[in-house]
Amino acid sequence: MRVYNKGLLGACLVPGGVLLLLAVATLQGGVVPIPAQAVDFYYYTVFVAGFLLAWRFHSSRIMFVLLTLLLGHHAIEFFSTGGRLVTGPGHIAFETVALLVPVNYIVFAVAKERGFSVPAMASRLGLLFFEAVLVAVICRPGESHGPWFVRAAVFDTLALASMRIPQPALLAFMVAAGVLVVGFLLRRAPVEHGLVWSLAAAFAGFCTGALGRVGSAYFATAGLILVASLVENSYFLAYHDELTGLPARRAFNDALLSLESFFAIAMVDIDHFKNVNDKYGHDTGDQVLSMVASRLGHISSGGRAYRVGGEEFAILFPGKMMKDVLPELERLRVVVSESSFRVRGVPERRSSPRGPDRRQERTGRSKPRLAKPTPMSAEQLSVTVSIGVAEPGSGISGFEAVIQAADKALYRAKRGGRNRIETAKPSNLRLVRRAASS
Repeated sequence: MRVYNKGLLGACLVPGGVLLLLAVATLQGGVVPIPAQAVDFYYYTVFVAGFLLAWRFHSSRIMFVLLTLLLGHHAIEFFSTGGRLVTGPGHIAFETVALLVPVNYIVFAVAKERGFSVPAMASRLGLLFFEAVLVAVICRPGESHGPWFVRAAVFDTLALASMRIPQPALLAFMVAAGVLVVGFLLRRAPVEHGLVWSLAAAFAGFCTGALGRVGSAYFATAGLILVASLVENSYFLAYHDELTGLPARRAFNDALLSLESFFAIAMVDIDHFKNVNDKYGHDTGDQVLSMVASRLGHISSGGRAYRVGGEEFAILFPGKMMKDVLPELERLRVVVSESSFRVRGVPERRSSPRGPDRRQERTGRSKPRLAKPTPMSAEQLSVTVSIGVAEPGSGISGFEAVIQAADKALYRAKRGGRNRIETAKPSNLRLVRRAASS
């Protein structure tokens, strides 16, 4: 489960949408005149920084998208005559690059991130080399029109005819936008979000003709959005747990520093989680963690869940008292205990074959025995959680003391039979019983 926890609207606009909006307002509105030297500095700074950050963060996908933008833009400039798109090689290069750029966005967006391994680099460099040769061949001197697949007019409408971008390229941009948006909605990752807005900035650059000060600025903005997505993705990975999508320990520690005078902390632990790993394997254990995290992620009453350890979670309730959150924690406990999923085709690890009998191999007297088929489990698996709750009070001051008190209450819930809630003060157990009966 991957959740980009900034709210869907914020995740859709920040920072890519904001950067593109600023570029449009500056370049098209003519509010601030920008000299060509400043645009050149902006352009090359973005791409140099982008290549360095992509290499540092082992993001070959972003590296090759940046390389696509840079090579495509320079190809248009190289084949253009006097910096203008007239009939001939310059116009052919524009039509061809406008088609290839969104296609490359699709290819590099759907490709798995494999870092900078030799096989991954070879295949992607091979694709760019093939495209460079293709552009060079169809833009050779003397050609006045490009091949049909880059300039075909499928729809005869005035609006499309008036656009600089040919219809095959428009179709490629539409398909690429659909693929990238679906990828963002499925993964909710900053890099996927950056690819969407970077494609939009590149489209704006082609709409302006891709040449001159404005065209260069739009291509640089497309690169800047990708750079921003790399930085944001690094922050996201540092502060969020990759498996569950919940905020991680570092985010939990930061949240503690902003707590006010009264609050409640609940420590949540999955019961018998080690037995799940031993019996079904770590893949099933990861599924259990994701399932429990998804339930914790929907906590209400102003709480927010964090993964702070292996199978341990914490829930912060700023501005809440323990008696206010107990009913919600009881509801959470019941929801987790009633949730289950079917484990299919998973061999029980205790029944898995342990390999050939080495003693028989040494004697050579007995025939090798065929391994017995491993029993496969197909059963409903459900888990429970134990919860310990604490709040500042007499003898408990400061968030560290509250966490320790919640941990002690959690251990008491474990010793008391699991699948239950304990508070830091034994005298408050009646609040738990009252919450369970309500």
